[in-house]
Amino acid sequence: MHVRTLLGTAGLALAAVMAAAPAGAQTPKKGGTLTYMISADASPSFDGHRETTFATVHAVAPYYSVLIRVPPDNPASTTEFVCDLCTELPKPADGGKTYTFKIRPDVKFHDGSRLTARDVAASWNKIVFPPKGVTSARVSYYSMVDKIEAPDDTTVVFRLKRPSAAFLPALADPFTWIYKKEIIDKDPHWYEKNIMGSGPFKFVSYAIGQSIKGQRNPDYYHKGQPYLDAIEGIFAAKQSVRVDAIRGNRAAIEFRGMPPSARDELVKEAGKDIVVQDSDWNCGNIITPNHKKKPFDDVRVRRALALAVDQWKGAPALSKIAIVRTVGGIVFPGSPLAATKEELQQLAGYWPDIEKSRAEARRLLKEAGAEGLKFELVNRNVDQPYKFVGTWLIGEWKKIGLEVEQKVVPTGPWFQAMRTGNFDVVVDANCQSVVNPPLDTGKYLPQKVYPESYGGYDDPKSIELYNTMLAATDPKEQRAAMRAFEKHTLDTEAHAIVAPYWYRIVPARSYVKGWKISPSHYLNQDLANVWLDE
Repeated sequence: MHVRTLLGTAGLALAAVMAAAPAGAQTPKKGGTLTYMISADASPSFDGHRETTFATVHAVAPYYSVLIRVPPDNPASTTEFVCDLCTELPKPADGGKTYTFKIRPDVKFHDGSRLTARDVAASWNKIVFPPKGVTSARVSYYSMVDKIEAPDDTTVVFRLKRPSAAFLPALADPFTWIYKKEIIDKDPHWYEKNIMGSGPFKFVSYAIGQSIKGQRNPDYYHKGQPYLDAIEGIFAAKQSVRVDAIRGNRAAIEFRGMPPSARDELVKEAGKDIVVQDSDWNCGNIITPNHKKKPFDDVRVRRALALAVDQWKGAPALSKIAIVRTVGGIVFPGSPLAATKEELQQLAGYWPDIEKSRAEARRLLKEAGAEGLKFELVNRNVDQPYKFVGTWLIGEWKKIGLEVEQKVVPTGPWFQAMRTGNFDVVVDANCQSVVNPPLDTGKYLPQKVYPESYGGYDDPKSIELYNTMLAATDPKEQRAAMRAFEKHTLDTEAHAIVAPYWYRIVPARSYVKGWKISPSHYLNQDLANVWLDE
């Protein structure tokens, strides 16, 4: 992770890398309104338990609290967690199977009612054990949880089936907002269309596809915060609109990320008035064939789609125009559990000899009776990097004789198409928060295990391999088990294609202070620690 100040001269100067200012170096100023861009057309719903998109987090996270989180002043940490609603992190008891949290007594919902441990337990039960008809996107993260209880108003107890090192990082997931028990008992779908939490900002208004506004919560329990008087998120799917807004100082920042060209454009024109932070990104596109539609029920066709793609040349070329950079498998590159380049090159879609790979793709298509296949690629109406990745893929597939039409749809219909299976092949994404590979790779499991998996396949072997990996306690054994799960997923069954991982570049007006980048665009988004130096 880097914090950079980029200075524009007659040309474009190289980046000067600066250490982030130590905490406390400047005294935060209170007041002002932060206007920020959200690089989507809208959020599919307001329910963080249901959704997986940044469009939901960037719009709605400032209005909610969570039980624990990554430190706001060190959001890149993968091992450090701090309390939000709890008073201190507990030491696990019962051989690592029981976690008892004490809840702060000074927290109020925005309607003035007191937040208690019963609200926390009810919210977590909705996430871990969703009632019939309710979607919980991350339910598979908590397969180790047996029971969640609130014996009194200040105590929440998580009882696990087995000890798990993955539990605490999963508990820090930024989508796990705490809702009011009384509301979800009456209607577990209420929070899909309404906002009422206990976070640093109170919800004011929402104009569909245009903006969402909030104001400072005077009863916020982290004393002295938030620093801002108000916030306004502006939805804009088009990159040019977002860049123009920041260039013209009509907005101060976009938290998701921009490509190098947009960064360079802003720096060249605004110079020292722009500060850029960048980081590797625990996020990437997954290209998912619909196994329930012919001919994608045939593994030969799915393998051919992967074998046609030149990852090793594609990633460097794309990195010049899009927010992608690193070739990887199902595990975030750089993690101890990630595949090496040599290991990746044994899998379909990563062969070092692209001509040999494409020859095999053509052979498989002929054998499957799918030569000259025509199909539709459903993609999300987000410039970066969805449309760029989709266009690149279509070009790659054309080289083996396939004719592909790209259908770009808004975020809501994109999710709807995936959730209803109304697609041939779709450009999906696997974007996670805290780097936690044993759980991050759950996206590749069948939908009956992982609700936000959209391939439409039933694969008992996949579940078996995943559970073996998840249960492994020896690092070497777990790494070997991860390789077996990865080979089965990407090569043997070719359930998906992993496009190059994204690279996060966040330009901001230099007066924005207090926010720090992380490897995830989901983390550190409640904006309580942001202030304006103007």
